Amino acid sequence: MSLQEYRAKRNFAVSPEPKAVVRHRKDEEELSFVVQKHQASHLHYDFRLEWNGVLLSWAIPKGPSLDPTVKRLAMAVEDHPVEYGGFEGVIPEGQYGGGTVMLWDRGTWEPEGDVDEGLRGGELKFSLHGKKLHGSWAMVRTKGMPGNSKRESWLLIKHRDRYASDKDIGAEMPRSVASRRTLAQIAAAEGGDVGKAAKAD
Repeated sequence: MSLQEYRAKRNFAVSPEPKAVVRHRKDEEELSFVVQKHQASHLHYDFRLEWNGVLLSWAIPKGPSLDPTVKRLAMAVEDHPVEYGGFEGVIPEGQYGGGTVMLWDRGTWEPEGDVDEGLRGGELKFSLHGKKLHGSWAMVRTKGMPGNSKRESWLLIKHRDRYASDKDIGAEMPRSVASRRTLAQIAAAEGGDVGKAAKAD
């Protein structure tokens, strides 16, 4: 796991994002997860699981679904620092990922099986204990984008359990779990594009 790509893409003199530091956790500490709603060039949800001192990260265009019959595309992106799990605010326009970021969900996660083996084999199973997302899930790798072997595509799938549902969790619970703000309210308070953020709320 490395933060080299994360560091290379950002100008920390301009962006308020956390700097690239690998975190050394204690064995007894629970693993964190976070989902950030991100209005950049396109609205998407950034899904992140803490592992080996960083946040493994995927961009999910339509966000997580509680419906086990719905498989949501999840594009692997660069690892992020664990501290990124507390970031909510505005990345300045012109910077990588410029736009408004909301802490849409966060909590802890538990692997269901060996994580490194699951990542290598293309099927990672886990349980989430968040404010909005709960229960058993899977990430299943499909194939990379044509001409870009580094950008793997996965599918985020909800397993059938007592937390599965056909309700639209994104529409029913749109606000930040940290500040209770909408994207537009975050943008207004922190100098972002309010009109663009409002369209994504």
